[in-house]
Amino acid sequence: MVKLVLVHPQIPPNTGNIARTCAATATELHLVGPLGFEISDRYLKRAGLDYWPFVKLHFHQSWAEFFDRHQQLGGRLIGFTTSGRCSYLKLLYQPDDWLLFGSETTGLPPDILAICTETVYIPMSERGVRSLNLSVSVAAGLFEARRQLGYLD
Repeated sequence: MVKLVLVHPQIPPNTGNIARTCAATATELHLVGPLGFEISDRYLKRAGLDYWPFVKLHFHQSWAEFFDRHQQLGGRLIGFTTSGRCSYLKLLYQPDDWLLFGSETTGLPPDILAICTETVYIPMSERGVRSLNLSVSVAAGLFEARRQLGYLD
């Protein structure tokens, strides 16, 4: 099953909404610090409502700590970025993929994008819109991967 990774998320309600999506889909959620909030933040908890017991949450203090875990488990790193190589709809997802999303303000850092197996973007019609909300982007990417892998039943 694909895994979801948030690298340096900054806005608690976005992370809470993403955690709720992960709970609903039984998707592992990996948070890579430093975070822009405390895990105990009331806005984070409120956005996830009472679904936190269902979240398969993993916290990594740093990218190096996360990357060590990734190396142990294997799988491709798929970086979501506005400058991705191809549309997220054209990528053929694999069950052991890790879907990486960066912070709301800066996206994925260049050094992380450089080691991604693949980078993808979410097409937008209006060029004046810089990006989508993080929780919307995560849901789009996660559900496309799940659709392709036959997890929507």
